[in-house]
Amino acid sequence: MKLYNLSVLHKGDKVHLLKAAYDMSSFSYFQTSSIQEFMTFTSQLIVEHSEKGSRTSVKEKEYLCHVYVRNDSLAGVVIADSEYPSRVCFTLLDKVLDEFSKVVDRIDWPSGSPDTITYTALDGYLSRYQNPQDIDRMSKVQSELDETKIILINTMESLLKRGEKLDDLVFKSEELTTSTKTFYKTARKQNSCCEIM
Repeated sequence: MKLYNLSVLHKGDKVHLLKAAYDMSSFSYFQTSSIQEFMTFTSQLIVEHSEKGSRTSVKEKEYLCHVYVRNDSLAGVVIADSEYPSRVCFTLLDKVLDEFSKVVDRIDWPSGSPDTITYTALDGYLSRYQNPQDIDRMSKVQSELDETKIILINTMESLLKRGEKLDDLVFKSEELTTSTKTFYKTARKQNSCCEIM
């Protein structure tokens, strides 16, 4: 999972970039300026075609561009790979745009440029949000659930590889009541989803 770009833009008669941060560590040195230029162009284009008050995700090859255009014409764009959780991107955009609107005077938005706007937090946000599990509790819980699922699947596979069948284990178990064993047997007969291959 990777974030490549975090931008703040203004949507007026023309969309223009106010501030941006880039992570070009996965690209060669000779590609960085062209890629940054293309990311800026893409961000401006998507904001231009987005309605005020909207949140949108646009897929471009293996990248996702997450866009939030506020009703006050302030817009944010995050460009990430397709594995990065959209929910975390929109949380980041909310936070950045709220902070930006408090730090940078609204009169400077229509005429501002990356050189004239004094907002320095984008690089820090881009760096901190590289690992969504460090920031977002839901991503961390999902990751733990995925790990637990893998462990359970591996455990069941190792049991079955040793020649033991789940049916045999259920009926040998002394912890299960007779009614539970009967329920299991009936469910196995009636529902093919209970079969483990």
